[in-house]
Amino acid sequence: MKKKMRFNTKAIHGGQILDPAYNSVMTPIYQTSTYAQSSPGKHKGYEYSRTHNPTRTNLENSIASLENGKYGLAFSSGLAAIDALLKTLKPGDEVISTNDLYGGSYRLFKKIFQKYDIKFHFVNMEDIKNVEDKITKKTRLIWLETPTNPMMNIIDIKSLAKLSKKNKILLCVDNTFASPYLQRPLELGADIIIHSATKYIAGHSDVIIGAIVINNKRLHEKLSFIQNASGATPGPMDSFLTLRGIKTLHLRMQRHSENARKVAKFLKRNPKIGKVYWPGFTDHTNHTIAKKQMKDFGGIVSFIPKKSNFKTAKKIAEKLKLFTLAESLGGVESLCCHPASMTHASITPEDRKKSGLVDSLLRLSVGIEDADDLIEDLKQAIG
Repeated sequence: MKKKMRFNTKAIHGGQILDPAYNSVMTPIYQTSTYAQSSPGKHKGYEYSRTHNPTRTNLENSIASLENGKYGLAFSSGLAAIDALLKTLKPGDEVISTNDLYGGSYRLFKKIFQKYDIKFHFVNMEDIKNVEDKITKKTRLIWLETPTNPMMNIIDIKSLAKLSKKNKILLCVDNTFASPYLQRPLELGADIIIHSATKYIAGHSDVIIGAIVINNKRLHEKLSFIQNASGATPGPMDSFLTLRGIKTLHLRMQRHSENARKVAKFLKRNPKIGKVYWPGFTDHTNHTIAKKQMKDFGGIVSFIPKKSNFKTAKKIAEKLKLFTLAESLGGVESLCCHPASMTHASITPEDRKKSGLVDSLLRLSVGIEDADDLIEDLKQAIG
C-alpha cells in the first residue's frame, strides 16, 4: 500500500505509525528527555531524546517518504543539517557550489569550514561545463540549489548527477525552494537532499528545523552518528509542528505556485519594474529544464525596479502592507525580503554582484492569500 501512495496521500500518511500506547491518530509530543529502562541497556528503542525521540522519528520517516528516500534525519535548523553533512568531509577535500546560494550556506562554507582546509569553488551551474572545469581528484561534493536563492536560476539536476557519478562525487541538492511536492532530486540522480524545513515543509513561520534525506546506508550511519554526537537535533514540539505542517504541504504548494504565477505576470507587465526572476516564464534561462524537473514553479519571485537603486527598492519594501518585510520564506503569509541587506548580507558586495544580486533586488515569498489582494498591495507600493 505504501509504495502505491501518491504524494497527497503521503503527506497525510507517509512513514507514519499509530502511537502504540493509545492509537493516537496524531503523533504525540513526547516531551521527555529520557526513557525508563527495564534493565541496564535494555529499552524499547529509546534511551535519550538527543539520540532518538518518537515524535522526531515520525517526522524523519515522513520527510523521507515525501522525497521517496530510504532515510530521513531531522536537525535543529537547515544550517545544522548542512553543518552535519560538511562534517563528513576532511581537510584537503574540495566542494563545488553554485555561485548563487543562501547567504547562511555561503557563510558556513567560507567562515567556518574553509579554515579547516576544505576548499570551496563557487561557479555558475547553469552551464555544467563550469562545474566540470573545477573537478579535481580532491572534489568530494557538488552542492547546488535549484531554484537558486535569490536569482531563481535553474540547474539541471539529472545532468549534474551523471557528471557526479562519472567522477564518483556526491551530489547534494538544497531542495528548500521547491519542496518535495514540486521536485524530488533523488529520483533525478542526486545522492543527498537538504531542507530548511522551516520554510515550505513546516509552512507556518513558527518553527526552525532542518532535514537530510538519503538512500545510502553507510552515509546514513555516518550522519546519524554526527547528529547524535554533535547534538543539533530538534525538540519534540518542533517535530510535531513540522509534522502538522506537512499534512497540508500539497495544498499550500498548489496555492503558493498559483499566486506566484499571477504576481510574476503582474510584475512583468508593470512599466516601473525592470527585471522579474521566475522560472515559469518561457524566456527564463533553463525554463525547459524547470518544466522537466519541477511539477510547478514555486512561490518565490524576485524583481528589480526599473530605477535600479537601493532607494527605490527600500521605498517599495517600506510601503508594502500585506507583504511583511522580513527574512525567511515559505510560510502561509506573504513576505518581502531585501537579500543584500538581510539574508545575503554575509556575502561580499563583489561576490553578490557576480551572481547578479544587486542592491535593488527584492525577493517575494508569495503566500496563500487572495492573489488579487497581493497584486493590489504591490501596485500601491510600486506607485
